[in-house]
Amino acid sequence: MTTDARPMPTTAIPEGTAALRAAVARVVASGNCSGCGACALLDPGLRMRLDDEGNLRPTPVDDTEAPAAAAPVAAVAAVAPVAPDAVKRFEDACPGVTVRAVHPATGRRHPTMGPYLRVWMAWATDTEVRYRGSSGGALTALAAWMLETGQASRMVGAKADEIEPRRTVSVSILSREQAVAAAGSRYAPTASAALPEALLPGTVMVGKPCEVSAVRALTTGHSARPGDDDPVLLSFFCAGTPSQHATDRLAAELGSPAGTPVSDLWYRGRGWPGRFTVERPDDTSSDASYDESWGSALGPAAQWRCKICADGVGESADITAADFWRSDERGYPVFADGAGRSALIARTERGYDIIVRAVEAGVISVSPIEMEDLAAVQPLQTTRRATLAGRLAGATLAGMRVPRYRGFGLLALALPRFREVVRVARGTFRRARARRAALAGKRS
Repeated sequence: MTTDARPMPTTAIPEGTAALRAAVARVVASGNCSGCGACALLDPGLRMRLDDEGNLRPTPVDDTEAPAAAAPVAAVAAVAPVAPDAVKRFEDACPGVTVRAVHPATGRRHPTMGPYLRVWMAWATDTEVRYRGSSGGALTALAAWMLETGQASRMVGAKADEIEPRRTVSVSILSREQAVAAAGSRYAPTASAALPEALLPGTVMVGKPCEVSAVRALTTGHSARPGDDDPVLLSFFCAGTPSQHATDRLAAELGSPAGTPVSDLWYRGRGWPGRFTVERPDDTSSDASYDESWGSALGPAAQWRCKICADGVGESADITAADFWRSDERGYPVFADGAGRSALIARTERGYDIIVRAVEAGVISVSPIEMEDLAAVQPLQTTRRATLAGRLAGATLAGMRVPRYRGFGLLALALPRFREVVRVARGTFRRARARRAALAGKRS
């Protein structure tokens, strides 16, 4: 894998910083970086930047470098030291090194959907929030309500870049209006765990499972009982982070190639499931269906780390949302237009309390469902976890390093589908071996 990073200077780098950057570089070189940004919180000299493949990767920069500078790495006169335990914290939190399943003392644990106290079908009662949200607007409604009522000081999340809407940026949001404006999924690289505000008391964070897992590890050490001062973590089911190049190519196919002005771009929402839409300053627009955009263009461009992910369901969050698809007679999702609805999972007691109070306040409407109902309309998540042991085995046999997954019961899930898992292992072995050869060619 190639990145924008240039060789680091060998002088003026404290020993602890050098050790941390070596650990980060190993994860990037292995292809296991998810681009969450947590390493940038531990080393102020790292920035998250797009690499040649269109994925966000940590890149060392000079603290004196202006954000708009063209060179990814400037000559460094001095590099700030990191905390003495930075390497240990990094290896404990980085999703490219270790991910731990959550086993709470209370509640139940579903083998593929993770820990939960209760699960509901839910949607925002505010029609604008429900319309703009990708899946019923439940997470946006909760975060906006917490900001509006002072339960949270800020929301950390993602939105379209105001200057170049093809890009997605991580932001700290301070008002309900800003939260509603940012509603909707962004199927592009983000690194919300790189924002210092993500760790602060009073923060409500809406992030991908890998971002949430990293922040949980950095704040509570993976505890299933977060304290009152720990950030409230909201997540969603994630099928992977596509390369930025996929968005650029899709926009170009819809008549907006790179270099042409775009006034807005969204992936979903504004209806459910919503359409990938590009708007231009001349009041013209083009769009593609969810199946065309995600199924044909974005999904296949997901980065390698996402293809070997054990936690696409946001286990480390207080609350997780998912599409509660309507299904056909085979149980597979139907992407027909309709009023958005989420499945909302309370994973911690704090998350349960937030949902109950939001219902009482009229912020969301809910209807209880069983976890098996959700699993039935999420075949990608259930199949991925059940066959992941095969992918990990195939990648390892091909000589690739893979993250350590603790407590997910992957072998137990694989045994009932042994033949399928073997087929997955063989396919992954072939693809991983080809990937290693391609990466070796780029480095030579």
